[in-house]
Amino acid sequence: MGALRERLAAVRERIARAAGRTRRDPAQITLLAVTKLFPAKVIREAWELGLREFGENYVREFEDKAPEVADLADARFHLIGHLQSNKSKKAAELFQVIQTVDSPRLARRLNDAGRALDVMLEVKLSEEEAKSGADPAALAELIEAVRACVNLRLLGLMTMPPWTDDPEASRPYFRRLRELAERHGLRQLSMGMSHDLEAAIEEGATCVRVGTALFGERKA
Repeated sequence: MGALRERLAAVRERIARAAGRTRRDPAQITLLAVTKLFPAKVIREAWELGLREFGENYVREFEDKAPEVADLADARFHLIGHLQSNKSKKAAELFQVIQTVDSPRLARRLNDAGRALDVMLEVKLSEEEAKSGADPAALAELIEAVRACVNLRLLGLMTMPPWTDDPEASRPYFRRLRELAERHGLRQLSMGMSHDLEAAIEEGATCVRVGTALFGERKA
């Protein structure tokens, strides 16, 4: 717990400094603690230190952990990994936020689950085959489809740049996502991770997804 407390303080200081450089209020930037591949006890420890927003990549993994953290008041769980349509019903049961909606079909499947959900649209700005997300050219159609879904509340956009050790290499992708959000009148931007959160915040991120800087390297 002591090590996590120190790491959390360091991450919050990084967020505050980056926000200060662009005269933003750090309180308006959500720190999403990415707990994929970590046990439920890690989520509980982070919650005890004041974190309330948690990100998971896999529906099945979180399904196993969810009963152990169901008692954590005010905790919200975000799905930040690719979601297959056939797992949409279970995802809607487990998560409060789905950050990776990338097609009208998936939006309708989530809506049909009958539970109110906050959603973000994942946009594919990288040419990497492994990356998921909607084509920027199809964004208007996707936004219209989501807004037609009575159970979905559209928050904004998210993206995952190509992996690189150089945080500045991610900046053009963050800037592009901000421009797309502005064009479509969306306010929230989920972008930036442990190694490049400063660049993301400087380009307008309202949510940074941080795992390694909080919890250390994953075992798998």
